[in-house]
Amino acid sequence: MPSAAARAAFLDRDGVLNVDTGYVHRPDQVVWVAGVAAGLRDLRAAGYAVVLITNQSGIGRGYFTRADVDALHAWMRARLAEHGAAIDAVHLCPHAPGPGGAPACPCRKPRPGLIETALTEHRLARRGSFLIGDSPRDAEAARAAGIPGYRFDAGRLDSFVAEVLAGERTPEAGPPTAGGRVQTS
Repeated sequence: MPSAAARAAFLDRDGVLNVDTGYVHRPDQVVWVAGVAAGLRDLRAAGYAVVLITNQSGIGRGYFTRADVDALHAWMRARLAEHGAAIDAVHLCPHAPGPGGAPACPCRKPRPGLIETALTEHRLARRGSFLIGDSPRDAEAARAAGIPGYRFDAGRLDSFVAEVLAGERTPEAGPPTAGGRVQTS
């Protein structure tokens, strides 16, 4: 993890790091998004802590266990490390949605609990941090946490990250960025 009060790049998992094929919980189900390792390396080179935040309702629904997901994340981190990329921390919500699909807990996106916990637990700076997700609930979580949220809609993650860092992407949610660029101080 970069130094205390580092900025964070919060990344959703399914649809950002790996193709979302539904309830991915084993290594043989992982199809990496193109450019994922390079994108993570670029974030670290720019001074960001890389924090994975992910809803994993399959645990709460009984489709797989927390141990299954923890093992998958360890495998993902090891495979990425083989390519010089790192995920500094993983925070997940294991709960199934409540009635009508509403969040049943404070950690399930679109609520900001995962982001807030990571900010506090790892002493990360809110200012200058941002989120990359692939769904409206990711953008809502970013907005609720007071950080910019960018919508990744497929393609290469490294190209998308480069555009975010260069200020060529407009956040879908959250506070405005400085001159279109991610705030750095």
